[in-house]
Amino acid sequence: MNTPQDADAYYRDLTERNRGLIPDEVQQRLRTSKVLVAGCGSTGGAAIEPLARLGLGAFVLTEPGEYELNNLNRQSANRADIGRNKAEVGADRVRAIHPFAEVTVDTGGVQADNAALLLDGVDVVVDGVDVTTVKGWQAKYTLHAEASRLGVPVVSGYDMSGTQHIRYYDYRIPQEPLAGEVTEKDLAQETLWDLLLKVIPRSIVPADLIADIVAHRGEVEYSVPQLVYASHLFGVLASRYVVEVLAGNPVRGELTVDVHSLVTPQSQKELR
Repeated sequence: MNTPQDADAYYRDLTERNRGLIPDEVQQRLRTSKVLVAGCGSTGGAAIEPLARLGLGAFVLTEPGEYELNNLNRQSANRADIGRNKAEVGADRVRAIHPFAEVTVDTGGVQADNAALLLDGVDVVVDGVDVTTVKGWQAKYTLHAEASRLGVPVVSGYDMSGTQHIRYYDYRIPQEPLAGEVTEKDLAQETLWDLLLKVIPRSIVPADLIADIVAHRGEVEYSVPQLVYASHLFGVLASRYVVEVLAGNPVRGELTVDVHSLVTPQSQKELR
């Protein structure tokens, strides 16, 4: 039977190499904090493992979807996970790294009747809710509306081709859900693309993504292409946001990282 002494010893060893880079008081804050990861696919799912390795003490994972083969090009899963709920797979991954962490799994996703329960006792929300469907946007708005009501900060991610765009909403400061940029009325009237452009500057949407969307406009089975390095980059950035927020430090309200641009020489950029 595991004892508190076992948990303490394991935690010390797990976080030993964080020493000097994450202050002791922040490490302790991580150990005693709870993060809700809403949407455990491309973006949200990428944040689960880094947070577990950092030593986060409690997770709430919610996701209605199951892994499909076409998810494996970018999501933290393998062939054996196909057909399994993404939040349940994420929970297994946390327990395999940090068996003493508290993990709560919800396989229904964010809904009006469970949002308050999902956010109960949560210190920070990592928002990876899918925005390629109307239902996804409704879930995202519900999440932000409840976080705004409860004063819980939210880190949101949007991966587009080689670009990862992050929005941070510090709902500890009273403000409208999604900073008022998307309203309930918008959800009923606007197209998916128009909704996305309300929270993402048009200037950062990659040209190759726009070209693909235009080329396949009207195709019923079309799905937006996504790449592994943009998706996984959210895990890197979101986990650092969580550390800084829990430490009480200021963070950027918006952050954009274009992987394609970073590795392309300036001379080649000028030719494009």
